[in-house]
Amino acid sequence: MARIAGVNLPKGKRIEVALTYVYGIGRSSSQELLERLKINLDTKVEDLSSADEQKIRDEVNKMIVEGDLKRVVTSNVKRLQEIGTYRGFRHRRHLPARGQRTKTNARTKRGKKQTMGSGKLQATKK
Repeated sequence: MARIAGVNLPKGKRIEVALTYVYGIGRSSSQELLERLKINLDTKVEDLSSADEQKIRDEVNKMIVEGDLKRVVTSNVKRLQEIGTYRGFRHRRHLPARGQRTKTNARTKRGKKQTMGSGKLQATKK
């Protein structure tokens, strides 16, 4: 099992796809990295030689990935909140920060639908 940047890569997948399990590496950066190292994109993780694994590990260590990248993103959001920008305010309120509409969409950000009551108080039964 290949372990790169603290992440176990799934054995049965192609190396191009398996590298995307590392936070901060997407499909395009995975393809670019493998082409630079001259490793076939269709190679399965289980078929990688230990030399190829080591080459990939060394290249990924040069990139900002996983915990370091998460820390950078978190500090950027905190900075936006501290200086009082609109985007920081939207992050603080857990609302979409990139101009999406919220009247009808954004359910995952806004939470479950809230229904309004009729406004009448229920008479308590004795």
